[in-house]
Amino acid sequence: MIELAGDPNSLNVRVSSSGGKGRGVFAARKIAKDEMIERAPIIVIPEEQWELIEPTILRDYVFSWGENDELTAVALGYVSIYNHSYTPNAMYVQAPEHEAIEIVALRDIDSGEEIVVNYNGEPDDKEELWFPTL
Repeated sequence: MIELAGDPNSLNVRVSSSGGKGRGVFAARKIAKDEMIERAPIIVIPEEQWELIEPTILRDYVFSWGENDELTAVALGYVSIYNHSYTPNAMYVQAPEHEAIEIVALRDIDSGEEIVVNYNGEPDDKEELWFPTL
């Protein structure tokens, strides 16, 4: 397990290996339904720079951003490490007033449980992703 001493996020979550999915984010304590797990600042990618990002690995770690998802953003913090599930226990929420993405619990999450989100944005969206899922 990776432990980042002094990291305030470590009060809520831990980054660890996630059985065949690379790294994942796990609850460091019990998290209540509707609780904000993390608020991560974002960096909006200017539209004219997207063609430089698209052919890189960063393409798989960006988020749609804006009122109509017309922009793209890189999220800092642990946001890009949460794994995907079609039965998520958390979701992404845009927080433009904070220039951030928040991770919010959809149900109670037990300490030690992996926190997973639906990469399609909406918790019940079953649309296929750009990569094979486990």
